Amino acid sequence: MKNILEVQDLTISFHTFAGEVQAIRGVNFELKKGETLAIVGESGSGKSVTTKSIMRLLPKSNSEIKAGSQILFEGKNLAELSDKEMEKIRGKEISMIFQDPMTSLNPTMKIGKQIAEPLIKHQKVSKQQAKERALELLKLVGLPQPEKRINQYPHQFSGGQRQRIVIAVALACNPKILIADEPTTALDVTIQAQILDLMKNLQKKIDTSIIFITHDLGVVANVADRVAVMYGGKIIEVGTVDEIFYNPQHPYTWGLISSMPSLDTMDENLYAIPGTPPDLLNPPKGDAFAVRNEYAMNIDLLEEPPMFKVSDTHYAATWLLHPDAPKVDPPVAVKRRQNKFPEMNSVKGGK
Repeated sequence: MKNILEVQDLTISFHTFAGEVQAIRGVNFELKKGETLAIVGESGSGKSVTTKSIMRLLPKSNSEIKAGSQILFEGKNLAELSDKEMEKIRGKEISMIFQDPMTSLNPTMKIGKQIAEPLIKHQKVSKQQAKERALELLKLVGLPQPEKRINQYPHQFSGGQRQRIVIAVALACNPKILIADEPTTALDVTIQAQILDLMKNLQKKIDTSIIFITHDLGVVANVADRVAVMYGGKIIEVGTVDEIFYNPQHPYTWGLISSMPSLDTMDENLYAIPGTPPDLLNPPKGDAFAVRNEYAMNIDLLEEPPMFKVSDTHYAATWLLHPDAPKVDPPVAVKRRQNKFPEMNSVKGGK
């Protein structure tokens, strides 16, 4: 499949009173046409900053996309476009669903008008045509009684219904890329499942590519084709969803998987990754995860690991994959998964 988006050496800093926060440090990934890429990691790992930089929504007052960063969308480097040029792309070709639907919608505007707005701006259709399309979109996202509810205000809807409306707004112009920034976090488990099913079905219908941001690995298993794991402003492991779930290689990914509840762990205490994420005012010299990593070696504190190849689709930045590294058994929860799917296991890869 062809890449619709390529992010190369993305480096972003925030200038604060305390100093320069190096929030994103040389991030690389690609998004293929029609696929769903999940970006996972703890709060503060850089997930939302990365995707907001694609939309160019970072505050100009204190953020800086460093020279050399490339966000290539269909050959255009979004990092170098003017505000006027980005306005033609944002909402039309790349759309975003935010975490809290109540703050994403204008409380003073009827929802029909909010869905119609991007259609009038980007597709230059009449108000009547935009209203008809808004009605179609409300039906598409499964909102009950759309003919009646199109004239209602956001406060008249439940949280799950508001998220459906936000999705309708994002899909109004049939974007080529849809960025979903933790779209189910504020919803209860039942509504979460409905929204995830809705997004999967809509993706098939409109053939869009999705970047799905989450800290919940359980969500990832249901929606993603590939997974990128972020830590300390870097992508530290990337692979297909099966590779990340059943053959993870980075100790941080081991920790994330071990902290997931499952039927196998009902009688066990859930694992918690010790310590806290690194201070990106003064990023560590070696592997950012080293001080929290029980498998860390001396080299982890001194030198940053490169991306080692595990398979053609699976890469991980950990010195444990170096040919000279000692063999280390992953935690019980990870080993249990590997034993269920032994065909996913592979030998150590080269650099």
